[in-house]
Amino acid sequence: MVLSRRTFSALAGTTALGFSLSGSGGIEAYAAGRAPLAPTGPAPAPPTADGRAHTVGFDRYSMLIDGRRLVIWSGEIHPFRLPSPSLWRDVLQKLRAHGYNTISIYVAWNYHSPAPGQFDFTGVRDLDLFLRTAAETGLYVILRPGPYINAEVDAGGFPGWLTVTRGTARTSDPTYLTHVDAWLTAVDRIATRHLYTDGGGTIVLYQLENEYDNHVTEAAGRDYMAHLHAKVRADGIDVPLFHNDKGRNGHWAPGTFDTGGERGRYLYGFDGYPSPFKTPPDWGHFGTGGVKGGSTASPDTPGFIAEFGGGWFDPWGGAEFDGKGYAESRRTRDAAYERRFYLTNLANGITVHNVYMTFGGTSWGWLPAPIVYTSYDYGAAFDEARQPTEKLVPMHQIGQLLHSVPDLAKLDRAEAIPGDDTGADLGIKAYHLVNPDTKAHFHVLRNDSSTEAVASVPLAGTTVAVPVPGLDARLLAAGIALGRRTLRYSTAQPMLWLTAGRQDIAVFTGRAGESTHTCLESASEPTVTVLEGNAGHTYRDGVLRIDARLGGITRVLVEGGGIAAPLLLLLADDESSRLLWRYDTPSGPVLVRGPALLRTAALRGTTLHLTGDTVRAADLEVWGPRGMSELVWNHGTLRARATTSGSLRAEQPLAGVPQVRLPALTTWRRSEGNPESAADHDDTTWRVADKKSSYSVTPVPAGQPVLFADDYGFHYGDVWYRGHFADAGDAESVSLSYVAGAQGLLMAWLDGEPLGTHRMPVPDKKTVRQGTWAATAAFPVRPRAGQPHVLSVLVRRMQHDQDGKADDSHKVARGLTAVTFAGAVPTVDWRVQGAAAPDPVRGPLNTGGLHGERHGWHLPGFADGGWKVVDFPRAERRQGVTWYRTGFRLAVDSGVDASIGLTLTDDPARAYRVQIFLNGWNMGQYINDVGPQHTFVLPNGVLRTRGPNTLALAVLSDGTTPAGPGRVELTLLGSAAGGVPVTPVDSPGPTTARGTS
Repeated sequence: MVLSRRTFSALAGTTALGFSLSGSGGIEAYAAGRAPLAPTGPAPAPPTADGRAHTVGFDRYSMLIDGRRLVIWSGEIHPFRLPSPSLWRDVLQKLRAHGYNTISIYVAWNYHSPAPGQFDFTGVRDLDLFLRTAAETGLYVILRPGPYINAEVDAGGFPGWLTVTRGTARTSDPTYLTHVDAWLTAVDRIATRHLYTDGGGTIVLYQLENEYDNHVTEAAGRDYMAHLHAKVRADGIDVPLFHNDKGRNGHWAPGTFDTGGERGRYLYGFDGYPSPFKTPPDWGHFGTGGVKGGSTASPDTPGFIAEFGGGWFDPWGGAEFDGKGYAESRRTRDAAYERRFYLTNLANGITVHNVYMTFGGTSWGWLPAPIVYTSYDYGAAFDEARQPTEKLVPMHQIGQLLHSVPDLAKLDRAEAIPGDDTGADLGIKAYHLVNPDTKAHFHVLRNDSSTEAVASVPLAGTTVAVPVPGLDARLLAAGIALGRRTLRYSTAQPMLWLTAGRQDIAVFTGRAGESTHTCLESASEPTVTVLEGNAGHTYRDGVLRIDARLGGITRVLVEGGGIAAPLLLLLADDESSRLLWRYDTPSGPVLVRGPALLRTAALRGTTLHLTGDTVRAADLEVWGPRGMSELVWNHGTLRARATTSGSLRAEQPLAGVPQVRLPALTTWRRSEGNPESAADHDDTTWRVADKKSSYSVTPVPAGQPVLFADDYGFHYGDVWYRGHFADAGDAESVSLSYVAGAQGLLMAWLDGEPLGTHRMPVPDKKTVRQGTWAATAAFPVRPRAGQPHVLSVLVRRMQHDQDGKADDSHKVARGLTAVTFAGAVPTVDWRVQGAAAPDPVRGPLNTGGLHGERHGWHLPGFADGGWKVVDFPRAERRQGVTWYRTGFRLAVDSGVDASIGLTLTDDPARAYRVQIFLNGWNMGQYINDVGPQHTFVLPNGVLRTRGPNTLALAVLSDGTTPAGPGRVELTLLGSAAGGVPVTPVDSPGPTTARGTS
């Protein structure tokens, strides 16, 4: 086993926790999971970049951080889908507040590399800043830098220039590996500064490849994986590594490829996206077992779901969700879905659990893969506009539970209790688990029927009736510690416990109106005081029973009974539980009730400083360390009083968010934008298309030059072709063959006169995953005899296909492939033009080859004073490109976080599409007669919420119908008082894009 000095030193530090690395087996036994298993104990404190050595390991139960067990409760987010670094902190703080202890992120190669050997990690691509922010927020990081990520992005994350290189991607091909090594060197140079092993950051897991289910038995695959492993270790990545298996096939489990003799530092991970309409699967303790059983493919490593569906993606036209968009994804994968599926995962021993996506964000510019549109909302727990949804209730509850109850990190199947069927005849699936150290018991009850059922559950020697709603689930606990007292059992679900001041506090949750029974062990009869709400209690045979019907928060104080410290029970319905926030400070944990979000908490002397958000007027109540006597909220001091609950409560409610007013969009200016179609357009500076061969997997048609856009360096956005020929003779028609992503289109002109437009079909349920579409468009022609001619063609190529099957499908051509005439065989000289040099601020994926893009019409400083002033809605009928520009000013209060979108609506029979530019940033593509997206999120930072903004719309219309835009308006998607400071993303400097006409 090869260990860096810092890893060896960190491992050696575990002896203080009872793990001797000397003697028989030593480090090898520890690393391989054969040493004595770690005991159950408190979870590690939230991580920081503390500069200290730490151990990051695992055994068959869970991850081990400094020898302490940790259930990884992770949410997937992608920094590249939120092009505003200030907002990264906003989203990360929201995840931490809602119970997540980890984030998982892809790093997209194409986002950072405009050309071979060139890597940009500045501005919106500042990976170092993102990782620092994650550490400052107190979140562990699972880093997934590819090389291939899939992720519904262009080419699955491969850069466009890779499509024109020699060799086969995702194999041990030497040319490909040369490019991979350069990429990993650039990423790992940053990642090594943020490893938790030396306290530089909080990275604890690193992914080698993603969903690589190809070449598994071939040397090309095994050598490729071995190369990646050796490369990242050589780069200094010393945290555990893993691969994400597409499905559950046992692919690339430990021992299946060469790791250079290293053992015990590599995990098996897998993903799963089960249908919400089917029974949740058992991918662990209770499953089929074996290599295809999920976690059982690797019994010596913890159950690890690297991606579990927190939603699903939607294609152009919205066939996946019947045109209802991501709201339908969120409806079908709601809070009940999360309880059913995620609690099933926990019952099956899945202790590294990552939800894909938790915040989806926006596939802005030319980032999206062809199978998706701009929004990548995904139906996630946080919507695309960063707003919390109802799906966060169970995520919040479970996340807090996992931090508070360490018993859940080490569970075995419990022995069956004779006669226990726990409602099997009622459609209830029951999972019974036990911690082998503490003997705490857990029951997960899942109702797979559509109607509520009541299960008879054996809890601590008695049988308890527990209602379970239809298509829902719940978790019950028995024998867990609640500070200095012990829970016998409760029919409410535990959420958290902590010690604040002189008392312990425990929170239990359930549905509003539900009757609950909570039993505590007590050597003698304690004193019970109902501080708020209605609750009854009895004491018998060493057990205190508290009965309460949930509604709001019922407070019960338990004192005495042989235990010096009081216990405050907070029995909360689900809606109330979402307003309870735990925050761990160096002075001890804090529990806050009331605001819509708690971002930070810090005790300075006797004053507790809090930051967070409110949406409406809210109470503020805080339980915290001893000596706390004053409260500060968002830098304002509050008058507060002590309560009988042992808390401090603000005397006045926190203010809600003030009204946000948005201006109407008026004073539009218009200009036509396709001079390339004119017969006399000067194309002498365009690239000559005369190549004879290509590395594309698309064959070059016989007798044709290579016309593929990528071969001439144009990898993103629209591309223009102009073909010159002297005489078409008796030509009757021209056939234009082209290849594009979903919803690609082609427009053609002969000698400046429009020939027509061809569009790829709208995907249906059978073709939603089809990334490449090929077609031939035939147009009648009547060329003037004896004269020179020019055929102008605009191709909206959409994006490259992904390479999910490792067959180089990202190298399928984009653009024209062949042009033939019926009735004549003229010799055509082709020239091609695409995007200008990449924008140094916005990156290579921001713009394509439209005339307006090449000349800066999308940029804020462009001088459009000579353009004609027009009103919306528009109803023009022409084939080509039309640009519209306007400006607007916002004056959102500096203490308000307003999420704002742009909404376009029109008669769906009108055939046109719009590329949307805000302050020069390409925020997405709207296709009026396809949909389903009508609202586009404008992220703060790109959007100036206090100042001027420029909006530019590039409209492509085919001339068959009147074309809009119709109604275009700003839309408030959510607002809160609070938020985080937002710095505008850098302006580009020059007001005109580089390049020539």
